[in-house]
Amino acid sequence: MGNSTFIIGNRGEDIATEWLRERGFYIVERNWRAGRYEIDIIAQHYDTLHFIEVKSRKEGGWQSAYDSIDEQKIRTLRRGAMSYRAIHRTPLELQFDLIAVTWNDGGSIAVEYVENIM
Repeated sequence: MGNSTFIIGNRGEDIATEWLRERGFYIVERNWRAGRYEIDIIAQHYDTLHFIEVKSRKEGGWQSAYDSIDEQKIRTLRRGAMSYRAIHRTPLELQFDLIAVTWNDGGSIAVEYVENIM
């Protein structure tokens, strides 16, 4: 991964975290890892624990953020969430979401939140 991609990814996660907080989500974890599994953001909203994949893109990219969530990514998210649930024994409902952060050439940022991606 190139350095600029890493910077855009980290900045996208910062923006997504703030976006969620502004909407009443409690951020439980960021970049949670267990073995080979990583969850970008784990957040609680009411009685649901949201496992959130963050995709950051420059506008006009060849693949949309939603299209980048393939079957392998879904399996990895699900297995990571099950590992989290086993470790933390949470009774909360689980939900898998996507936040797409897109930069346009003018420097403005758009945030799109897609619930229940699986």
